[in-house]
Amino acid sequence: MTSYIRKHTIFPEEFPEPWASDWGEDEFGLWMAFTYKGVRQAFRWCEPGTFMMGSPPDEPERNDDERQHEVTLTRGFWIADTTVTQALWEVIVGENPSKFKGEDRPVENVSWEDAQAFVAKMNGLKVELKLCLPTEAQWEYACRAASSTPFCWGDQIDSTLVNFDGSNPYNKGSPSQYRKKTVAVKELPCNDWGLYQMHGNVREWCQDCFENYPAELVIDPQGSESGNSRVLRGGSWFDMGMRCRSANRLLHGPSRRSGTGFRLARGH
Repeated sequence: MTSYIRKHTIFPEEFPEPWASDWGEDEFGLWMAFTYKGVRQAFRWCEPGTFMMGSPPDEPERNDDERQHEVTLTRGFWIADTTVTQALWEVIVGENPSKFKGEDRPVENVSWEDAQAFVAKMNGLKVELKLCLPTEAQWEYACRAASSTPFCWGDQIDSTLVNFDGSNPYNKGSPSQYRKKTVAVKELPCNDWGLYQMHGNVREWCQDCFENYPAELVIDPQGSESGNSRVLRGGSWFDMGMRCRSANRLLHGPSRRSGTGFRLARGH
């Protein structure tokens, strides 16, 4: 059974934290944000909880590497409400590798190595940010937002919810629009925890090296630190529906750039 600690009950140890320029609480929970050179990035607080990671054996179009197992996260964490935008990337890095240009669109065509360099540069500018990439477990926990279905909204998606290849729908669904490009990071609906486009738009790098899931309960998994492949989550504008599921995993070398972006999290 999937279980979650009820949101809005466990506050982080320090709220607001010194890195935040503004903060608050809304219908989705606690949030804080920083602004750098006029570009704002907000983060959502994910409380500790237990969930079923991976997919059940009867989930349509699942992959063999999605063995369902129980995961407990004993510490809450902050995760960005959007992927890194081109505007934020440009004020930090000074150039823009994205194919589909737009300040509010996600930066894409960045490797895992590029993302790590970006994180290091931001932390160097303001050490109290303590930025990092989310672990794979944190990413799926945040994506699901207390859901246990293939997508955070239920068993099916279309292009009004997700930017993906709608001509290749999930599990015999009805075809929908295939935009063939990225869209602004907040153009489509957020999930129940206030996080935008964790399904589709750009594939998102996680911190972890790829490894097979265990069968037993795992507490605060950090993922393997050794291996040739890093994990990507969420699917993209050119992916079919099944690639955008909450449990779907992709693996690529850390230098791959095609169609990839990332979302920031905060470490301890």
